[in-house]
Amino acid sequence: MIGGRVQGVGYRAWTQDEAEARGVRGWVRNRMDGDVEAVLAGSAAAVDALCALLWRGPPATWVTRVEASPAGPENLGGSGGGFRQIATLESWMRSY
Repeated sequence: MIGGRVQGVGYRAWTQDEAEARGVRGWVRNRMDGDVEAVLAGSAAAVDALCALLWRGPPATWVTRVEASPAGPENLGGSGGGFRQIATLESWMRSY
């Protein structure tokens, strides 16, 4: 979970670019509470490097919190071998 001013500033697109540059798989999405959520998979070095960068973000971002916890492969949600932006959590749940 990433908190602060992380929505409306290009944070998800920036995260996707940084993940793809490091060969990290997974996804990123906005949450209705204003946070951004991401699931990352790859080598420990690549994931650690991306987690450190999540504190920076693109211009106009102000990150106040990065919370990381282990996640299993079931959390990749069909991202395949790449990294993608997915729908906001609550709006995705309402579509079913």
